[in-house]
Order: sequence, then structure tokens, then C-alpha cells
Amino acid sequence: MNKLLVSPSPHIHADVSTRTLMRDVIIALLPAVAVSVVFYGWKELLVLGVSVACCVLLEYLATRFLLKAPSTVGDLSAVVTGILLALNLPYTTPWWVVLIGAIVAVGVGKMTFGGLGQNVFNPALVGRVFLLISFPTYMTHWEMPQGLFGVDAVTGATPLGVIKEGLLQGGTVPQLMADHGYSYGQMLLANMGGSAGELSALALLLGFIYLLVRRVIKPHITLSIWATVALVSLIFWLAAPDRFTDPLFNLLTGGMILGSCFMATDYVTSPMSVMGGIVFGIGIGFITLMIRYFGSYPEGMSFAILLMNATVPLLNRWFHQKKYGRA
Repeated sequence: MNKLLVSPSPHIHADVSTRTLMRDVIIALLPAVAVSVVFYGWKELLVLGVSVACCVLLEYLATRFLLKAPSTVGDLSAVVTGILLALNLPYTTPWWVVLIGAIVAVGVGKMTFGGLGQNVFNPALVGRVFLLISFPTYMTHWEMPQGLFGVDAVTGATPLGVIKEGLLQGGTVPQLMADHGYSYGQMLLANMGGSAGELSALALLLGFIYLLVRRVIKPHITLSIWATVALVSLIFWLAAPDRFTDPLFNLLTGGMILGSCFMATDYVTSPMSVMGGIVFGIGIGFITLMIRYFGSYPEGMSFAILLMNATVPLLNRWFHQKKYGRA
């Protein structure tokens, strides 16, 4: 016998489901995936394959045998977690390290809280930060390919790492930028070195535009992160241009674009209200810059997002959307 569900109006109908949203996110990530495979070759394909396969398998096993619930792998959220985790790793990461990252991402960051919709922290970032702390050698080993498909790769640091290390040795930002031939065009199109998700800001921005057009996400969180990073870094740069990087450098390097466009905007781990999202974004941008400028790590995006994820329950409590029909 079918149940008749009765609820008060208004009734809003839309052809939207978790699966369709996750499918759009996967499509939006394809340009970045394609660029990473072109530059890093079969090793990047291995990282992507292991990450996605392990995340899907682990979610299936957890839902069926631990939570005793129907499998949720069909909603494609595990695939998204696997792709994002892979894009946050160096393409030289051994397969067994990727496997551990997937176990932590899905097993600890997601299924421990009850699965999709109940996790407090972004699962891919939980896996990434765990690996960074547990396996720093693998997670900070960068190779910069000198041709297509990873031919003649050479070891090198990311632009953020180069600047951080160079400043500690007494160099200046303009000198380090000139010595290593960094240009904003290179950072936008193909920023050599770093994780696969740091390779091309343009590819990520294309995916971000797709999500906006499809109305999968709203821009207020991302734009508040960018505005905060631009404003705060502008203040520091104007005060001491030899010691601090400029706004454009901070916006185009590291995990800034990947984190602000695809992980900070996660429905589950971001605030529900617009004002809460703006505060959330401001916090991410500010913490990221403080870690970059004054912390031990050259990059702080992952830590910033996870720290602000923890504040989401408070932000949801402090900032409420107006109820329908209420002034």
C-alpha cells in the first residue's frame, strides 16, 4: 500500500537529485582532470583510478556491512570524493598511500558520521591532511614535467614552496619570482609543480563557471574567499613587497582555486545562509593567508577549510535564512 504524504504549501518541484548534482560536479572537474593527465601521464591516471575505485568500494562496504543500509554509491558522491582526493595529491604518490587516504576520507571523514549529508568535514580534505601529516615525504615530493605525458620530469618545489624557502634564506619575493621565471600567465594556464589540482587555474575556473551556469552552487562563498585573500594580501604586499607576495600570486597558486570553487562550496560542510557563507569564506581566506605568510607550511587552504567546517553549526545558528512568507 502506498503512503500518501501530506504537507503544507508551498511545494517546490525540481528535477534535481544528489546524483544529478554530483554528476555536474564530475563534469566540472573534467577539464582539470584532463590537463593533469596530459601533463602528468599514466602516473596521474593511476592515482585517479586508485582513489576513485577505493572510495567507491569503501563506501559500498561501509553502507552494506557496517551501517546495514542500502548502498549509496549510486549517488556518485564517492566518485567526487575520489576525484577531489586525487587532485589534492602529487602524481608521484604511491598507490598504497592513495589507498590509505581513501580509507581515511571515506571511512573517517564521511561514513563515521553516518554518510552523505551528515559529515562535518570535507572528506577529501580529511584524507589529504591526514596524508600530509603522516607521509610528508610523499606529500611534498613534487616533479615538474617538461613535456606531455610526464616525459623528462625533474624534481622541483611549488611556487609557494619556492617563495617560502627563499625568504627563509634571505631572498626577496621579486628576486625569487625573477630567478624562477614565474609569470601570471604560467600560473593561470599551467602552473608547473604541485598537486594535480594546482596545475591549471584556468581549467578549474572553467569548471566553476559550469557549476554557476548549472546553478549547482552559488558564488558568495568563493567570491568572499577571493575578496579576503586579495584585500589582506594587498595590505601586506603594499607594506612590504619584498617579504610578501601580491594578491594575484596568492589567488592563482596552490590550492586556492580548487579549494574555493569545489571544496569550500560543498553543500554538507558549508553554511546554509548567504551571510553565514560570506563569514565562512572570509574565515577561509584569512586563515589561508596567515598560514602562507607566517606558518610552517607554504600552503594553508586545506587547514583553513577544515577549521571553518567546524564552525558551520555555529554559523547556521547565528545566521538564519528568512522563512517563506516572513518579513
